[in-house]
Amino acid sequence: MTPAAQLPLPADWRDFLALTKPRVMSLVVFTGLCGMLAAPRAINPVLGFVAILCIAVGAGAAGALNQWYEADLDAKMRRTSGRPLPAGRMERQSALHFGVGLAVFSVLLMGLAVNYAAAAILTVSILFYVLVYTVWLKRRTPQNIVIGGAAGAFPPLIGWAAATGDVALLPVLLFALIFLWTPPHFWALALFVKTDYANAGVPMLPVVAGERTTRHQIGLYTIPMVACAVAPWPLGLTGAIYGIVAVGASAAFALFALQVSTRSTRGEDAMRPEKRLFGYSILYLFLLFGALVADRWLA
Repeated sequence: MTPAAQLPLPADWRDFLALTKPRVMSLVVFTGLCGMLAAPRAINPVLGFVAILCIAVGAGAAGALNQWYEADLDAKMRRTSGRPLPAGRMERQSALHFGVGLAVFSVLLMGLAVNYAAAAILTVSILFYVLVYTVWLKRRTPQNIVIGGAAGAFPPLIGWAAATGDVALLPVLLFALIFLWTPPHFWALALFVKTDYANAGVPMLPVVAGERTTRHQIGLYTIPMVACAVAPWPLGLTGAIYGIVAVGASAAFALFALQVSTRSTRGEDAMRPEKRLFGYSILYLFLLFGALVADRWLA
């Protein structure tokens, strides 16, 4: 192979967009927006747009830095081998500069245009995802997604702080909800891409502890997650619109989790409950946070 053939192909805008993990970003932006809209104090629409932009850019920065650091792991897994870095369409240094630039821009803009409280939480969320989850936990412990789940739980806090300048009990409960939702969500995924993680040497729970333990842990984490989801209603922090949706949606989540946690058969059929839970878990957060906003503005 000639030296020229070893050089990365020229990256285009789609590769830089892929670095930001836009699918993950959509849920991050949605929960951040809902945290802002559920706050008791309305924010100026222009500042609100800026705050959401900063949340999106900050999430994109975390995604880019994650892919920069994990390029070697991504190359070993079928579902990630087509990303810009393992596919050879971009140099690692470009991804690093892109991620750092987005991170600095998002935090500075949030602090200068919105408020320093939101900027501080945004900073913590980016650093937590990159340094705590990606660098420290991901390759070292099967509890990586448990502790690291906090990284994706910050957006409602950021949105609320952008509108109010502080933090209250409701956004803290929303933080706890996403934190507890993350393990069953990702472990459901890990059960049907277990081979990918094993090939890459990532100590996800199904790889190091087996499917049975993972299934049981999914069931166990679902219990406090449901409690956090429903809690705002009896605590008087939300009204009946949110409460009814939370109870119904959480009951469905618990049913899917029960099917996963009690399933012991193997083979292709045994993977269907995990796929249903994983798919529904994404819809679940959209339902809850959408109901939160509807409760705030329609009740």
